[in-house]
Amino acid sequence: MKCWPASGYDLATERRSVILYEYPLNERTRTYLRLQHLFVRFNQLSHRLEALDHHYALTTIFEIMEVATRSELKSDILKDIERHKQQLNAYRGNPSISEQALNLVIAQLDQRFEALNSTVGKTGSALGESEFLNSIRSRTAIPGGTCEFDLPAYHAWQHHEPTTRQANLQEWFQHFLPLSTAIELILKMMRESGSNQKVMATGGQLQQNLPQGRNFQLLRLRIDDSLNLTPEISCNRLLVVIRLMQQQADGKLVASREDTPFEMTLCA
Repeated sequence: MKCWPASGYDLATERRSVILYEYPLNERTRTYLRLQHLFVRFNQLSHRLEALDHHYALTTIFEIMEVATRSELKSDILKDIERHKQQLNAYRGNPSISEQALNLVIAQLDQRFEALNSTVGKTGSALGESEFLNSIRSRTAIPGGTCEFDLPAYHAWQHHEPTTRQANLQEWFQHFLPLSTAIELILKMMRESGSNQKVMATGGQLQQNLPQGRNFQLLRLRIDDSLNLTPEISCNRLLVVIRLMQQQADGKLVASREDTPFEMTLCA
């Protein structure tokens, strides 16, 4: 593996023309990333005004429900918050660490913990008691199943004023807000824990042994989008293997044989 010092290139310039890929290194991080993807999508769609955007915002809520009602999710997040608090408390008394900044982050973790811990039952389970939402949810898996002749009440809802629909969507999403803010903070801290390194995929492939004694959660890659390369990533607790694939005009992916530099970050 070849590495270049950070001073050898302009990272700010490169980031204007790169694609960021994130790869979870365990199932818990995989779930966090999927939920954050859904939270971001909901936020974008719910702020628009068209009924069609609000339809897909609502189906996004249904997707969130599928993941958020898993029994172990809430306890996993609470354990992760406690783990981060213990790690941060270990820095107390360190002269190179700002106590004010440390207290601020710990306070944020405490706030997320209390908000999520105070929720009763599985996250979002209360929405499952809504007859209106259940009627829509049961039809979304059927192609065209939410047509007006199948769901006249839903058809009427889509003709309400945009602000009314937005208020309904936000009311329904409030059930997931403690989950959303907790995952957002955990992933933010996870991403900030890594240090960037410039690496070379020799002949289009990189193999790198993972440092022992550290439990990595997330792999992040930044690849110049003008290269038209897509990474195929496989890993275990000992080794990361990245193959760069070239996309053809018909969409088919073939292995690249070129030596290609890119940026990689391992996050704990």
